[in-house]
Amino acid sequence: MKPEWQLFLENAGAEITDGKVISFGNIQREQRMAQTGLIMTDLSHFGLISVYGDGASDFLQGQLTNDIRNVSENHSQLSAYCTPKGRMLSNFRIFKRNETFYLRLPRTLVETTLNRIRMFILMAKVTMEDSSDSLVHFGVSGPKANEKLKDIFNQLPEQNDDTKQINGYTIVKVPGIHPRYEIYGELEDMKKLWSTLDVNTAPIGYGPWSRLDILAGIPVIYPETTEAFVPQMANMQLINGVNFQKGCYSGQEIVARMQYLGKLKRRMFLIKIATEEQIKPGTPLFSSDSTSGQGTGTIVDAQPDSEGATDALAVIDINDAEKSNIRLYDENGPEITLLDLPYSAEKS
Repeated sequence: MKPEWQLFLENAGAEITDGKVISFGNIQREQRMAQTGLIMTDLSHFGLISVYGDGASDFLQGQLTNDIRNVSENHSQLSAYCTPKGRMLSNFRIFKRNETFYLRLPRTLVETTLNRIRMFILMAKVTMEDSSDSLVHFGVSGPKANEKLKDIFNQLPEQNDDTKQINGYTIVKVPGIHPRYEIYGELEDMKKLWSTLDVNTAPIGYGPWSRLDILAGIPVIYPETTEAFVPQMANMQLINGVNFQKGCYSGQEIVARMQYLGKLKRRMFLIKIATEEQIKPGTPLFSSDSTSGQGTGTIVDAQPDSEGATDALAVIDINDAEKSNIRLYDENGPEITLLDLPYSAEKS
């Protein structure tokens, strides 16, 4: 986290550990507010990889699952970077600002992803850098988020994944249970914006914001789950994170074969877990009815709700999910209930 930004947030009441804003003093209240109220969240737990140069677009086109030609200063996209075996090393949102592409992903995967992709630059006219602290970024969400932000900016991106460049700010609309935006800008501009919003917008920690991603059915790959999933297992094709007409990229043959010739045996589900303990990505699921030799499933991400349970995304064996007899860890673990995703799994 940029030191000047961290000091600014601490003076505003933020409790920060390892570069993450844990809360602004009342986690339970923040969990409730994220569900119903107008909130803002520091996003410094996400890092940024910048990619620029004359060959940036062509280079990224040959590396990522989505069609980078659709990214502009008015449109962002979800995408992923895979191994040759089609397993996601990381996934991210890509947006463009001042002729530079930015890949937004967990800070814990920035160095690994950057070093891996850099290996393939060779003679391309491309520069890739860790730019995590070059821009301050935070999120705004709530039933009245549109109204509040339009009072400041006059206009906003209207559709999910669209972006607007306004007075030095990059505003990205992202899916959520309420209108939700990620905003990027220079330090002093972002301080002013935060202070303006702070009058009637509740600041919250990173956990409740991550829960909004979970409820929106958006997976985030962490170090614990890197190389664990083919994109389709994490529903990336259902949220416009994969383009099957774009041509070759690392792992493309496996991903395409899964789409057109294979049968998807596992996919991502939204679940409720009967516990409020902190559950890490990569935690296993269990079903006594399972006939899969690879286990029942794996947690993608999980965050407590405000009522003593936990919402999570999990990649689960489809046959096991249909039997609805799933627990966390083992046969004695907390019970799991399947919930409806905000999009149809039949789209694929």
